[in-house]
Amino acid sequence: MASKNYLSGLFGPSPVAPLQSHMTLVDACVTKLVGLFEHMANGDTDAVEKVYHEIAELEQKADDQKHLLREHLPSGLFMPIERQDLLDALRVQDLLANRARDIAGIIVGRKLHFPEQAGLRVIELVKATAETSHQALRVVNELDELVETGFRGHAVRVVEGMLATLGELESETDRIQVELRADLFAIERELYPVDVMFMYRIIESIADIADDAERVGRRFQLMLAK
Repeated sequence: MASKNYLSGLFGPSPVAPLQSHMTLVDACVTKLVGLFEHMANGDTDAVEKVYHEIAELEQKADDQKHLLREHLPSGLFMPIERQDLLDALRVQDLLANRARDIAGIIVGRKLHFPEQAGLRVIELVKATAETSHQALRVVNELDELVETGFRGHAVRVVEGMLATLGELESETDRIQVELRADLFAIERELYPVDVMFMYRIIESIADIADDAERVGRRFQLMLAK
């Protein structure tokens, strides 16, 4: 029994499943933004506030899981993935959920409403950003297969293809962001200046979510390269 406990402490429980569970909650936070912006476009402030609370609850669950994973992350010598790589991946995943909560909080707190053309474009941006998050989740969900195959063979090629798609999706968000900024710039003098400032901040934060989703993928590229 002592030998079994010693080996368990040395190898540690696999941290892969908790990392995947955390990213699933993170992706749910980002996905909720789509509905929130659609409700905002329809002027349904009650529904916007309801979704905000749902996002905040999911973000808190993700935060709780993050702390548990950090506390119980094995420190044994033979982890299949380097401890620092896992912590780095977890830190970037956490950023996505935090940004989603902050975006929702600004919209609720300031009762923001994007003007019509910009409102349609910002929904397009949020949907494209949600797709990057979904793709990052798909990559994270391949981690157990990578571990089982020792980061070799067909599993690596599958993930490399997923990472290429992730990069393309993030580039699409860049394109939409440029168009959205142009839409807003064309009419910003007709709007309340402080609201315009927060609209640009929200646009930047949405784009940051897409960037961070790609960064999740880049953490896996580094793992593949080792």
